[in-house]
Amino acid sequence: MLQLLSSLLLVALASGSDQPSFNPSSRVVNGEDAVPYSKPWQVALYYQVNGGWSFTCGGTLIDPFWVMTAGHCISSGRTYRVVLGEYDRSVIEGPEQFITVSDIIVHPKWNSNCLSCGNDIALLKLSQSAVLTEEVRPACLPPAGYILPHGTKCCVTGWGRLSTGGLLPNKLQIGLLPVVDYEHCTQPDWWGSYVNNNMVCAGGYEVSACNGDSGGPLNCPGERDKHEVHGVTSFVSSRGCNTEKKPTVFTRVSAYIDWIEERTEGNVAT
Repeated sequence: MLQLLSSLLLVALASGSDQPSFNPSSRVVNGEDAVPYSKPWQVALYYQVNGGWSFTCGGTLIDPFWVMTAGHCISSGRTYRVVLGEYDRSVIEGPEQFITVSDIIVHPKWNSNCLSCGNDIALLKLSQSAVLTEEVRPACLPPAGYILPHGTKCCVTGWGRLSTGGLLPNKLQIGLLPVVDYEHCTQPDWWGSYVNNNMVCAGGYEVSACNGDSGGPLNCPGERDKHEVHGVTSFVSSRGCNTEKKPTVFTRVSAYIDWIEERTEGNVAT
């Protein structure tokens, strides 16, 4: 589900240590089928290969022309397209919109050799405007600098693996991930120095994002009593997606609001 996780999550899955690993492809472990189109900002990201399109990550529609995803989901030289209004990737159900990406802005401080440095975020400009429908709507983003309280009940969505090394689902998955605050997540037997305050930790031992979920949204109740996307799925433990004391790690969107607004010319909904 989290392709970002699949990149970072999955990346984290790749090695045998507790360190995060990099691999742009991950899903929600121990989640369930989402209610169709209940997260109309959810995006599926594909890249062109051998005349076709290969699924790689999730993403979030933040404006009719802009999608937010993880920096680790992007490889230079590839051609990308997004699918909006997607639910079951195995069939064409009707609401889908297929739009190519015309421009890619990866955060200038993103470094795939330093996951703990953060900045795992990218913006994709679409070649044409999304048509807004009941199944396709931009997400609201949090106010700049907002910090989610410990225990906030958020959920992750995506088409990432259902278990470590497992299969990718056809239907969008959703999993409940309570927020783990910075004080807890940075304890030595948790993520320690691999996590900084520009990240959000969420989840526990049973439910997590996984390879293929990377780049997708962490959906949370907002400060103003509306649903907001507070995180971009980034990484999980290399020992497995759902590892004790290694909650899923997300890029904290509220730390990048100014950068997002500058790059999108202030078009996003916060």
